[in-house]
Amino acid sequence: MDSKQRLNERIEGFRKQKLSLDMTRGKPGPDQLDICNGMLTIVDENNYRTPSGLDVRNYGGLDGFPEAKRLFADFLEVSPEEVIIGGNASLNLMYDSVAQCMTHGTSGGGKPWFGQKTKFLCPVPGYDRHFAVCEHFGIQMIPVALTDNGPDMDEVEDLAGREEAIKGMWCVPKYSNPSGVVYSGETVERLASMNTAAADFRILWDNAYTVHHLGGGPAPLKNILEACKKAGNPDRVLIFGSTSKVSFPGAGIALIAGSTENMDWLRSRLFAQTIGPDKINMLRHVLYFKDMQGILKHMDEHARIIGPKFRAVQEILQRELGGKDVATWTQPRGGYFVSLDTRPGRAAAVVSLAGELGVKFTKAGATWPYGKDPRDSNIRIAPTLPSLEQIRTAVEVLAVCIQLVSSGGAA
Repeated sequence: MDSKQRLNERIEGFRKQKLSLDMTRGKPGPDQLDICNGMLTIVDENNYRTPSGLDVRNYGGLDGFPEAKRLFADFLEVSPEEVIIGGNASLNLMYDSVAQCMTHGTSGGGKPWFGQKTKFLCPVPGYDRHFAVCEHFGIQMIPVALTDNGPDMDEVEDLAGREEAIKGMWCVPKYSNPSGVVYSGETVERLASMNTAAADFRILWDNAYTVHHLGGGPAPLKNILEACKKAGNPDRVLIFGSTSKVSFPGAGIALIAGSTENMDWLRSRLFAQTIGPDKINMLRHVLYFKDMQGILKHMDEHARIIGPKFRAVQEILQRELGGKDVATWTQPRGGYFVSLDTRPGRAAAVVSLAGELGVKFTKAGATWPYGKDPRDSNIRIAPTLPSLEQIRTAVEVLAVCIQLVSSGGAA
C-alpha cells in the first residue's frame, strides 16, 4: 500500500480537480441510446398496423398483440401463451404482482398475504428496488448469501422448508445486480424442486440482464419455468424482463411470464387495471428488431460500447488494489455492475470520502435489505453512464479512498 502521506497527497490532487462524476445508477450511456434512434421513426402515418392488421393507435390487445408476444416469448424462452406484455417498466409488474398476492392471494386459491406476517428470502448483495417493494408492503426480508453459483441453496432450502410465513424469494439469475453472478443449472433445479412450507411460495425471477453480455454472447441459464414444470411446481415462478437497457430505459417494453394458470390469474385482473399497454411502442420494437437474432445482434453493439468500460474498471482496481488485501471485487461477464467488498466496517467511509471528492457511488448498504449491510463492506460500481476517461478517474478515486480508509483515514 502507498504510504499514508502519499495517499493524502493524491486525495488532495483529486479535490483540486473539482470532479463531478456519477456512478450511482446503472444507466446506459448516450452512445448506447444513440444506437436505438432508428426506433423513433420506424412507426409513421403509413406504418401503424401490425403484420396481422391490428391498428396500434386504438384499443385492443390487452396483454400484447401476437407478433410482439412471439418475439418476447423467444426473449424469455417461454411460449406466447405464457407471456404478458406490459408498459415500460418491469419493476411496475413486480410491484403489481406482489400487490395482487397481498390483496387477493396467488393463483390456485392461495389466501391473501396481508395479515400473514409475510416474509421473503433476499439473496445478498442484491437489488435495492426489490427490497423497496418488500419494505413498502411490510414484508419482512431475510438475507441469504449469494455464492458464485447463485443463492446458498442449503440455506434457502432450510428456511423455505420450515417456515410457512416465507412466501417468496427475489432472484436476479443472470449477471446478478450487483455481483454479476449467473445461477448454475443445479441451483435452478433446486429452486424449482425444493420443498416449501408455504404452498403458495413464489419465486420472482427478475431476468433483467438475460441478453446483456460484455462480449462473446449471453451466458447460458437453465430455463426455470421448464424446471418448475418438470418438478411438479409449474406455478412457483413469475418471470420478469424488459427492454429497458436493450432499447430506451424510459420507453422500453416490460414483460411477465409464467405458467398458463399464473398468466390467466393475471389476465383476469387486467380488465380492472388497464385499457392495455402502449401498442405503438410495442410495434416500434417488433419492426426494429424483427426477431430474436435482431435483438442479439443489437446487444453485440451494446457490448462493443460498454465492454471497454468494464475492462477499465478491472484494470484500475487491479493496478491500485491488487495484492494489497484491502478489497475484493467481481469480474462479471455481463450485466451493468461490478460488486466490490472492502474490509468490514469501511464501505460507508469510503463512499463518503469519494463523495467529498466529487465522485458519487450508490449508498453503502443499499445492496442489503433495509439498507443495512451488517459487515459495512459492499460497494456497487456502475460503469455504463460515464465516458471511458471519467470511469478511469472515478475508479482511481475509489481505489485511493479504499487504501486511505484502510490505512486508518486521512492524516
